[in-house]
Amino acid sequence: MRSHSMRSNSIRKFLYISPFMVLLAVFAYYPLYGWVYAFFDYMPPIPLSKAPFVGFKWFHSLVENQVKVDQLLQVIKNTFGISGLSILFSWLPMIFAIFLTEIKAVRFRKFIQTVTTLPNFISWVLVYSLAFSMFSSEGVVNGFLSQMGLIDSPVLFLQNSEHVWITMWVWITWKSLGWSAILYIAAIMGIDESLYEAAYVDGATRMQVIRHVVLPSMLPTYFVLLMLQIASFLNNGLEQYFVFQNAFNKDTIQVLDLYVYNLAMGGGSYSVSVAISMLKSLISVALLFSVNGLSKLLRGEGIV
Repeated sequence: MRSHSMRSNSIRKFLYISPFMVLLAVFAYYPLYGWVYAFFDYMPPIPLSKAPFVGFKWFHSLVENQVKVDQLLQVIKNTFGISGLSILFSWLPMIFAIFLTEIKAVRFRKFIQTVTTLPNFISWVLVYSLAFSMFSSEGVVNGFLSQMGLIDSPVLFLQNSEHVWITMWVWITWKSLGWSAILYIAAIMGIDESLYEAAYVDGATRMQVIRHVVLPSMLPTYFVLLMLQIASFLNNGLEQYFVFQNAFNKDTIQVLDLYVYNLAMGGGSYSVSVAISMLKSLISVALLFSVNGLSKLLRGEGIV
């Protein structure tokens, strides 16, 4: 009787999650069928069934000459540079959440949290519109600098390719900081009140409480999110780089996702773009399992 009850309970729980498994299969696993395009010489609108099979030709084409190798290495360098900056400063949302919860004025704290969270829901097209109105040659910043007599000709902020990694990191951080802090705020709210009381009884200051109570309680959440971020190291998005790219900064702003898109939509190299996308996915999976192994080694438990 007990075994039958446990089996019924397991079936019921499986039925609860079955809609999500269907969505995962349809939107995550079924599109993997598109990988077959990497093995054909495909050109739309010709059906795939009529496209000649070329095997690993497009994979070999990625390294067939030094120009392509240099271009691919530059794209990988851009991807690693921008993703590396995000990981290097991944502690910012945690610190922001700590100081946000330290604000005692409830209305002011809610105002700051709302203002910093709203940019997450703004599309990158609107973000670029804001950047263009502020930093274009006829934008607010150039107008102010010109009126102050600090410049004789407009500064081409958006066309500058020297600091693209930093500027893109700033825009991404501005857009996601408040939203990313929500998980850390939830972690802070889950800290046992007795830990605070014991710290204050021992004469700890607010900064000492943050250092010895709040930070240690948040570190497990931070490390899990950090490992997930490392596992998706190559998946650093497309939209933000697409709207900010131009002829002047294309070489330094083009990450892997944007490179695949430009190859498919701009150059018509659909099969080559799929081949690169396949390699990126395989490397991402390898990174995920590597980070999972590191998590088991350091924390005694994995993330998958």
